[in-house]
Amino acid sequence: MTTQRTLSIIKPDAVKNDKIGAITMRFEAAGLRVIAAKMEKLTLKQAQDFYAVHKDRPFFNDLVAFICSGPVMIQVLEGPNAILLNRSLMGATDPKQAAAGTIRADFAESIDKNAVHGSDSIETAKQEIAFFFTEAQCFSRA
Repeated sequence: MTTQRTLSIIKPDAVKNDKIGAITMRFEAAGLRVIAAKMEKLTLKQAQDFYAVHKDRPFFNDLVAFICSGPVMIQVLEGPNAILLNRSLMGATDPKQAAAGTIRADFAESIDKNAVHGSDSIETAKQEIAFFFTEAQCFSRA
């Protein structure tokens, strides 16, 4: 298995509902290590730049407004096949369609307030991690 890194954001809804610990415990129980973490309230500019790939989609403005609505916990997770594993742990974007026991099934409020973000590919993970962290801020234990 390939050791990978992925970005995880615990979104404002889950932070507000005190789910940071419960969500992080799921990552760790599945074999992912938190190698960098910080809590931050994203600025409008940060959110627009981070989600720029979605700028032409109808949900872009709502997505940006939501991610700026409160603090988020931004983490770099590392482990075997971290990207796919994290996406499996998160579940479907729509919590009504997410499998039982996934983060979104258990903690998301709606398709828009869906508790977590995770990178969807190796290239995206590299870009997203670099958006928030320098290499020196990631403390790999591998």
